[in-house]
Amino acid sequence: MGSHPHDLPMPVTAAGREGLEALLRAPRRSVIGLDFDGTLADIVPDPDQARAHPAAVPALAALAPEVASVAVVTGRPAGVAVRYGGFAGVPGLEHLVVLGHYGAERWDAVTGIVHAPAEHPGVAAVRAELPGFLESIGAWRGTWIEEKGRALAVHTRRAEDPEAAFAALREPLAELAARHGLMVEPGRAVLELRPPGTDKGVALTEFLAETDAGPVLYAGDDLGDLAAYSAVEKRRADGLPGLLVCSGSAEVPELASRADLVLPGPGAVAAFLSDLAEALRS
Repeated sequence: MGSHPHDLPMPVTAAGREGLEALLRAPRRSVIGLDFDGTLADIVPDPDQARAHPAAVPALAALAPEVASVAVVTGRPAGVAVRYGGFAGVPGLEHLVVLGHYGAERWDAVTGIVHAPAEHPGVAAVRAELPGFLESIGAWRGTWIEEKGRALAVHTRRAEDPEAAFAALREPLAELAARHGLMVEPGRAVLELRPPGTDKGVALTEFLAETDAGPVLYAGDDLGDLAAYSAVEKRRADGLPGLLVCSGSAEVPELASRADLVLPGPGAVAAFLSDLAEALRS
């Protein structure tokens, strides 16, 4: 890939090609929306060990000055995503915003401050109840709880049979969540219990409205990113161009089938963002 827009990988859909062309034509009005885990960072067995791909931050630092804004939209707490991403104090990333906990929290690179509302009471209740609850329903050995601050996640990736554990837990966890006014968001070998009314689509839509965005690119890898895909598709229906990118294709066909461009994981996403930055500068 070189410096010409046409050297960028071509989206397979007409809407995606239109979205990419619009972004190349009007970069200063364009917003780049990116999921963190699985898109900027490789998926690892222990989420606490997740770090941005080595090529991701250099690519973002090259791209951010060329566009209106780069928004990392994640289910993680904003501060954790900033730390694991290595986003703080990087020259070129002044236009970066992290929308954590599906938009409930926000970190702006310009100020380095996290803005966050009070915790939903249901999260505290479920936090206290969850260990005993998993034991009482005889949850598969190897499942474990991730503390996400404003949410809790039950992972099955380390279980003997991750898919069977996931299937067995889905309904009981949905009932537990509902009892405390929470909802369950399924993902790749993970079930997240969190407050309703927050999703990546809402977070992205509100941010795009606030920035008066034109073209938008959104890249994700998991079921939680479908809401953001829907937000971009809705904009497209209103005549606002957008490009949907899927990071990796094997695990989440629901996302890959709706994407305009499928890239094989975070390394390829970083390379694409870097090439996009180069195309915009040339």
